[in-house]
Amino acid sequence: MNQEQFLKALADKGIQLSNKQLKQFELYYETLIEWNEKFQTYAELLVEWNEKMNLTAITNKEDVYLKHFYDSLTISFDYILNNQSLCDIGAGAGFPSIPLKIVYPDLKITIVDSLTKRITFLNHLIKVLELNNVKAISARAEEYAIDHRESFDIVTARAVARLNILDELCLPLVKLDGDFITLKGLKAKEELSEAKNGIEKLGGMVMKEVDFTLTDENDHRSNIFIHKVKNTPKTYPRSFGKIKKKPL
Repeated sequence: MNQEQFLKALADKGIQLSNKQLKQFELYYETLIEWNEKFQTYAELLVEWNEKMNLTAITNKEDVYLKHFYDSLTISFDYILNNQSLCDIGAGAGFPSIPLKIVYPDLKITIVDSLTKRITFLNHLIKVLELNNVKAISARAEEYAIDHRESFDIVTARAVARLNILDELCLPLVKLDGDFITLKGLKAKEELSEAKNGIEKLGGMVMKEVDFTLTDENDHRSNIFIHKVKNTPKTYPRSFGKIKKKPL
């Protein structure tokens, strides 16, 4: 997907980008590639740490526009976004929250990621893109929820963990009558089936599952929209070890 195809695909969904927004996406791509190379070099120089930090495995420009930028924006095709508060859990290089912020600048974004190096990148990115009302916080989701439970209109998560783990990390952060939106791949239906009990326990109700493909039938995507209908019991979230060992 090149820039023209990106613009046309969004226009087909009723989204028109200004020159400023288009420039922000271009800067986003350039900054992402620049920092990806920096972290790659850093990992090579510090091999003794046995730690390799990559922001993204996808670096081809057309693939970034399709598989990161456009994919992140697909949730807005089926959900009204304006000035809500949105918490993005495990956003990595900023997906889906930064593309959403560029297109919907009135959103109030909080990004939570446990890896400090990613937060350093995101803070740099926020400055380069001149984004307002965006915070990037280094924390574990289950620990962040202790002081911020039921604080956000929307919580998003993309490619972080299976849904029966994500639900306990994300739903406690969602306000009553808010929404948890997760972007999933080929195994979405399987994950949803195994997570249904936990979603109900945590106060959520599955509203809809939107299936689509980015390029071909092998590139399956599924956006799952879960509405918060009851307050999450205060016993959740548990420690991550317990969540992982025994999902709800």
